[in-house]
Amino acid sequence: MSRQLSFTKFEKELLPDFRQKINMAESSEDVKTFYARTSLALFDKAFDNAFSLEFNDIMLQPGNTEKYVLSDRLRSSPSFTEIWNTSDLPNILGRFTDVALNRYTHLEKHPEKTDSKIRM
Repeated sequence: MSRQLSFTKFEKELLPDFRQKINMAESSEDVKTFYARTSLALFDKAFDNAFSLEFNDIMLQPGNTEKYVLSDRLRSSPSFTEIWNTSDLPNILGRFTDVALNRYTHLEKHPEKTDSKIRM
């Protein structure tokens, strides 16, 4: 039986602030930004700042079969893939992704709310 690393502690730390920011997002671009920043914060904690992460290392992919994409740079790193494949990080990122995509979809269906906030 293989050992699986768990990072749910970090998820629980980040989730309340993430939900608040996502709920306050005024545009779909805000959702993508908050998602990327929170995901990078999760990875920083999980990998103990072992990587120099960049904003485009994790991107939300609304409307695609892959809900998010990880950069080639991350996926090609042996130390990243080892932890990614032996931990609950994919599940945690999936839950963050679902929250972000729900808000993204809501904002895309109701652009008048975004427009009215911009005009104010």
